[in-house]
This record gives sequence, structure tokens and C-alpha cells, in this order.
Amino acid sequence: MELDLNLLRLFRAVAEGHNFREAGDRLGVTRSAVSQGIRRLEDSLGVALVQRSTRSVRLTEAGERLFREVAQPLTTLDTALETAHDDGPPRGLLRVTATSIAERFLSGPLLASFVQAHPGVTLDVTVSDEEFDIVAAGFDAGVRLGEVIEQDMVAVPVTGPQRELAVAAPAYIARHGTPQHPRELVDHRCIGWRMTPTTAPHRWEFVENGQPFDVQVNPQITTNDMLLMIRTALAGGGITFGIEETFRPWIERGDLVPLLQDFLPPFPGFFLYFPSRHHPPAKLRALIEHVRAFRDAGVPA
Repeated sequence: MELDLNLLRLFRAVAEGHNFREAGDRLGVTRSAVSQGIRRLEDSLGVALVQRSTRSVRLTEAGERLFREVAQPLTTLDTALETAHDDGPPRGLLRVTATSIAERFLSGPLLASFVQAHPGVTLDVTVSDEEFDIVAAGFDAGVRLGEVIEQDMVAVPVTGPQRELAVAAPAYIARHGTPQHPRELVDHRCIGWRMTPTTAPHRWEFVENGQPFDVQVNPQITTNDMLLMIRTALAGGGITFGIEETFRPWIERGDLVPLLQDFLPPFPGFFLYFPSRHHPPAKLRALIEHVRAFRDAGVPA
């Protein structure tokens, strides 16, 4: 059976976005064209691939199987074709996913200076704290803490070493005192973070005498939004926990006070990571070099 590769690419966009309109925006075609293309693909295969609703689409069992089989080969093919035409300035769509706590990467200057230097590149950044296979999901690269990156990926440092901090507003400390040991946090009002509604709140990790341990605080407020955590802490709502670089502007102004610093040593920071390729496309090479130059210049977040 001979199939139109463009229909398979269209199907991949629908499978990744679960929405005809989003797939159309990504591919530069109308929602109607996406719907018609999926219908032609289904007719060619003689099987339903998606279940449609007014707002979203869901893959059928056959659709799930097809997506698993075609996602990686299509990515490999697109990369090969792009490399074959890679004889000019960097250009094309560059899809990157980054964790929400990668402050240096997401703060603005790094990305703004990159697109200014490379006007032919269209940058699509998805902020997500979920861990997934970036290749299968159609991303060119990701930004994560080094400890969670798969060993078969190439990793380029975005930052130097990082560390986590517990912080609170002076008003909260004045009312409730300063914890002297991490285990005292269980007696304090805490503001916690969770990745998704179905996962447990993040455990707060510390080190004492070279031995790591964690404290399972019982957050009175839990969210997946770091900005909400900061705003609540600034309002005196409790002690919160996160990457020092995220809190730095408020610490420097005295709006937040770092706590328990002796129990929080540095660890490897954030990395731009991507699959190992003999010839990565020019747009990805450009981002890699830009990240390196930005880091070496010591540009503040």
C-alpha cells in the first residue's frame, strides 16, 4: 500500500496535539484541511484512527498503534531531508520543550537574542514538567535538570551548578520563627509543588553530614504553578521550596529570606539535550552554539 507521507505527518500532528485546529496551526493549514486529510488516511487504511468531538480528538486503538509505529520513522525522515537541504543559514521550525523551573532558559533574554540572531528560525517552546520521550513527541530538543536526562542523549549545559532553597517572607518569619533544621518544617505552613494533579507533592530534599535525606512536608497549599508559590510566599502565606535562581530577584530585594542553606548544597544545573545525530540540522546547531555563548558570557537571567 502506498500512502501520502504528508497525510502521515498530518496524522502525527493530530496525535500529538489531540486537536484539529492545533494541528492545522502547526502545519499552516486550515482545520477543515486537517479533518479532510485524516478522513482520506482512514479511507486508505480502511480503519478509524480518531474519535472526534466538538473540542478535541482521541486516538482509537488502531490510531494509537499507527502513531507508535510512524512517529519515530517520520522524525528520522524529516531530519534526513532537512539535513540534505542544510546548505544555508539556519531556518525552519525548531520545537523545544523546557521544564517550568529552567529560569535562565525561559526568562526572555536567551530566546529573544536567539531569534534576533537567526530570523529564519521559528521557535516553538512548550513548557512542561512531565517527563517524556522528546523524539517520539516530535521535539528537536529539551531543557531539564541533568539528573533526569536519559543517558543516550547529548547534553549541553545551559547553567552552572544550581541549588534548591527554602524561602519565606520576613512577615512569616516574624510570626512563626525560623526553622533551624529541615525536620522542623513539618510544624510550619508550607507551600508545595506537584507535577500533575495525580502525582504526590514534591518531597523537599536536603543533605546533612554528606548524607541526603528528604522531608515530606504537609503543604497547606499545593500547586503546579511556581509563580503562585512565590506570590503566596511573598504575601506571608508560608515557606516554599524551589530553585535558587527562580527566587533570586526577590531575595536580592529582601522580599524573601533564604532558609536552611547549610542543608542545601549545589548540584548539576540545567542542560539543553537532544538525540545523538551525526549531522544535527543547522537550526539545532545554531541553538546549541547560542546556548554555549550565552552561558560563557555570564548573561544574567
